[in-house]
Amino acid sequence: MTVAITGGTGFVGRAVIDRALERGVALKALARAPQPPSSGIEWVAGDLADRRALARLVTGAEAVIHIAGLTNAPDAAAFEAGNVSGTLSVIEAALAAGVPRFVFVSSLSAREPGLSAYGASKARAERMVKASGLDWTIVRPPAVYGPRDKDMFELFRAAKWGVVPMPKEGAASLIHVDDLARLLLALVPGGEDVTHRSFEPDDGKRGGWTHHDLALAIGWAMGRRPKVLGLSRRTMELAAKADGMMRGKRAKLTPDRVGYMAHPDWVVSHGAKVPGSVWRPRIESREGLKATAQWYREQGWL
Repeated sequence: MTVAITGGTGFVGRAVIDRALERGVALKALARAPQPPSSGIEWVAGDLADRRALARLVTGAEAVIHIAGLTNAPDAAAFEAGNVSGTLSVIEAALAAGVPRFVFVSSLSAREPGLSAYGASKARAERMVKASGLDWTIVRPPAVYGPRDKDMFELFRAAKWGVVPMPKEGAASLIHVDDLARLLLALVPGGEDVTHRSFEPDDGKRGGWTHHDLALAIGWAMGRRPKVLGLSRRTMELAAKADGMMRGKRAKLTPDRVGYMAHPDWVVSHGAKVPGSVWRPRIESREGLKATAQWYREQGWL
């Protein structure tokens, strides 16, 4: 089987490619910038707005894993272009090429589309996937962490200095990027247990992690006992303005992100679990966080 992948140069996409190449899966992957040659993978130059590139990407593939999309953008229009129009273009390319299987990486934020432009764009993309006529499966990951991640890295860096800012209330689920990569590949063959279903995977910790406990776990991974700063929505909104002033387009905390970060419940739904016969998480989060912290150190990020 040949699998076509979008977002192959990103955090999740690289983990999927690593796991797929270990298993000898033939890959075609979309990339905006030139990539070094690698055995087992054909890089296709282009992006989600390049219909010719998408046609080349899916030609000869039996399945598509659509990972590419925007998690941070300056406005709703940018999310619409990257996450909605981009997904529609991939769907149309798959249909035109006769590719039957489609695995779409959405987000847990799509469960509450009224909270953020990001979540709304993912919810609209999900509706298009469901209406496509393809043999689809949707995956809504919670917070994803692991080597190469630049978002949760901010919390590790804060823990290094003994303070971890977190939303004041609520809980969230976690998943290690390698566990997510294994799941996406396990879903590629399809089957009655996974076809036309949406899943919310996690690390197996029922009830998720309170924000306070997660901050302490990140501190433990860094060898610290940090002070946890519980931030109100208003405080996060002010912090987002400050981050925007200091880092501009590179800001990690944006007003849109505050919209869903302030929501108290980002724990996966028990009824949306992946069947155990298909996939189970392997990486316990405390050990995964510790290994991630070590990776950051080895790469000179900390």
